[in-house]
Amino acid sequence: MKITRTLFSLLTICFLLSSCGIYNFTGGDTGKAKTIQVDFFRNVAPLIEPSLSQKFTVDFQDLFLRQTNLSSVKSDGDIHFEGEITGYTIVPMSATADQAAAQNRLTITVNVRYTNRFIEKDNFERSFSFYYDYPANTQLIGSALETAFNEIIPRITQDIFNASIAKW
Repeated sequence: MKITRTLFSLLTICFLLSSCGIYNFTGGDTGKAKTIQVDFFRNVAPLIEPSLSQKFTVDFQDLFLRQTNLSSVKSDGDIHFEGEITGYTIVPMSATADQAAAQNRLTITVNVRYTNRFIEKDNFERSFSFYYDYPANTQLIGSALETAFNEIIPRITQDIFNASIAKW
């Protein structure tokens, strides 16, 4: 019982210390930045999936706000994150004996720009392209698209943070 109380006390202290005014990403300093602006991700791909722009925008906003104590603003953020979906393609990857598609590949390409008003050397623009294979008899709406997002967003953010942290 005493060990449980001690562990609970230590965890509480760690939580309180970690939630006090931290304005940095895991492993990287944001300088004097206190606000972040995440713009709407426009879809400029030849094939348009309406939910992509909203999903990318909301997921990136949630990610940055969860990992920092930066305040979200609609304009003039100390840190500015924006981008556009430049590619969205679906290509058959394999066929059955009767030449029907058995496996499809969804490829999404996203161009992102990160600007830190206080630490200019951290600014970058980069294109990310990822694919997701799914059975052709599965509609891409719903669970297949959600699964693709669940794989793509973390890979993009990991690359973004790795690129940014390498500069920090």
